[in-house]
Amino acid sequence: MSTRSAGLDQTAGQSLEQVAERLSAGARRWTGQHAGYLDSPAGRAELPVTPRVKALLQLALLCHYWRRTAPADTALGEATAVVERAWQRPDFPRLLTLGPRTARQFQLMYAALAPPGAATGAGRTALARLAADGYLTADGEPRYPHLWKRFYAELAGADHRLAPYRELYATSALARAGAGQPVDGLDVCHVTHTVFYLSDFGFRDPGLPGPARERALDVMTRLTDRCVRDGAWDLVAKLLLAQHCLGVNPLRTPSGAAGVRMLARAQTPEGAIPGRSAAERAPATATPVEFFRCAYQATLGTALAMLVVTRGTAGAAGAAGSAGSAGTLGRAGGPAEAAAPAPALRGAR
Repeated sequence: MSTRSAGLDQTAGQSLEQVAERLSAGARRWTGQHAGYLDSPAGRAELPVTPRVKALLQLALLCHYWRRTAPADTALGEATAVVERAWQRPDFPRLLTLGPRTARQFQLMYAALAPPGAATGAGRTALARLAADGYLTADGEPRYPHLWKRFYAELAGADHRLAPYRELYATSALARAGAGQPVDGLDVCHVTHTVFYLSDFGFRDPGLPGPARERALDVMTRLTDRCVRDGAWDLVAKLLLAQHCLGVNPLRTPSGAAGVRMLARAQTPEGAIPGRSAAERAPATATPVEFFRCAYQATLGTALAMLVVTRGTAGAAGAAGSAGSAGTLGRAGGPAEAAAPAPALRGAR
């Protein structure tokens, strides 16, 4: 497995659209070819349980949006087969609960991300347990973590008593960030996932009024510039997707174009992004397992981002806003109240 990046020679002379399509196809191909390691005998023996389970949930999230954007993709079938095998394992529900800090989060995601045709009994049991524990009920004032919880509860079809998105967004760091204010103290995962949750990863209007949307886009643009300078591959992929979710085409913004070309130069001939950043690139001496653990997070994140950017509902935020949400965060049952994903998942490290 090569750790050599494609380099400038692979992107010179190509349009940005061609570069983006090549980046997307390569990341999807690598993910489909190598995700099987997660649920293989070797993977079960060599990877710590909780990170491995987290990586499988992450793969299920990718497959959820992959089916919406490129349902005929061969690599999707390969990745979906891995998720289906994991969901069919009798011991998988128990593995979800082994991390005390992540057990309830993982169970909710498991119920929400079951692949088509999967048996739903274990998922329904998990939801019933979470409801009985009060996990799907607001505990006091609205808090940012409830944002991802609301998304997965709705994706799973579970009843919940969580605050509307408008109130949950108001508790986020992104809502408090002002235009032109320094962004150095912001957590990129936090602010990008706020937008992902509100917009269903770009498949609905995020419901932000015009000024709030502009402030959020200003934050994403400046963070993208900074992360491109830092060679932060994994974070740049998230920021490209966040720009898209806010209603702009990142292939048409200077920061987005720089981010796409940086990722394309980093990508190996096999399609992997060989680490979370240039500073964390897998060494040339990495074994296949070491390379997988370095590359999985950034490659999967790039696959998700570029799938939606190149094949998703480009400009959905603006279009949906004019179609019915009137640019405001909806209340329960409104246009902006459909779904939203969970905290950033780290790679199988």
